[in-house]
Amino acid sequence: MDFLSRRAMLLGAASLPLAASFIGKAVAQTRWQLATAYPDGNFHTRNLRDFITEVQAAAGGLQIQMHSNASLLRMPEIKRGVQTGQAQLGEILLSAYGNEDPFFEVDSVPQLVTSTEQARKLAELQRPYVEARLQRQGITLLYMVPWPQSGFYTNVPVESVETLRGTKMRTFNALTNRFATLAGATPTLVQQAEVPQAFATGVVNAMVTSAATGVDVQAWDFCKFFTPIGFTRTKNAVFVQTRALQALPEASQRAIRAAAAAAEARGWQASEVETVERQNMLGSRGMTIGTPSPALMQGLARIGATQADEWVAKAGEEGKRLMDAYRAAIA
Repeated sequence: MDFLSRRAMLLGAASLPLAASFIGKAVAQTRWQLATAYPDGNFHTRNLRDFITEVQAAAGGLQIQMHSNASLLRMPEIKRGVQTGQAQLGEILLSAYGNEDPFFEVDSVPQLVTSTEQARKLAELQRPYVEARLQRQGITLLYMVPWPQSGFYTNVPVESVETLRGTKMRTFNALTNRFATLAGATPTLVQQAEVPQAFATGVVNAMVTSAATGVDVQAWDFCKFFTPIGFTRTKNAVFVQTRALQALPEASQRAIRAAAAAAEARGWQASEVETVERQNMLGSRGMTIGTPSPALMQGLARIGATQADEWVAKAGEEGKRLMDAYRAAIA
């Protein structure tokens, strides 16, 4: 080996610590943006803050700035925003993207899930389909957490599905849109942050959503009755741009996945607590908490059966396999 070659080798070896230091500094300066459409007090958002805290403590200097209440991106923009790098992390109501793919919305079929046990089984079966579809779009699913059970928000008692006929119903995804139509209501898609204004201006006068959302939007200001019916256990999905995730050191990637698993477990537990606490809060603010009548539940079951059949027809052979597996699991 000649002198120049030996000198180049020595210089290269000497520069390794400097390069490592530079890389470490670059990782330490990594800053991600997280977009969510939900307000700071929502239990999903609180769970996200705990997730961020755990990630930042374990992921080698990664800093995450959360933009809540649709302050960075509105719900319909979040997934695309993560794909294009406007944000590296995002949270969406998965079923809000049902028009894009039916597997995103199966948890929004009315009355398909009527217990937490059933919600867990559906989530387990749905997950690989969701992961595969997001992965093809450059997105990695981190975790999913369900909303508490839903109920009707109205200004008259809901005795049967017929009570909903002629109402202007706020909807939030394709399947609630279809439900409103089947119930004889006029559906209007309204994002959560816009609900109070929609009621105040008469754009809508009824909605079906969770008690948690009802508290977020202070539903007692514009509705008198909340009738819990189960209806759905729709899930929020938190995901990361795959390219951004893979750019991190392996140890940081593992830390993010571990924090995500913890957030999912914590979120399911929080959802159970929210079911009781938020419904009680609606009552404490003057809303009447109704008891669903047998006639109402029978009418909902009929509509739910119709929508389940429609979902399978739309989702094709894979959808039939998922639905058959789910029904077998809860039989």
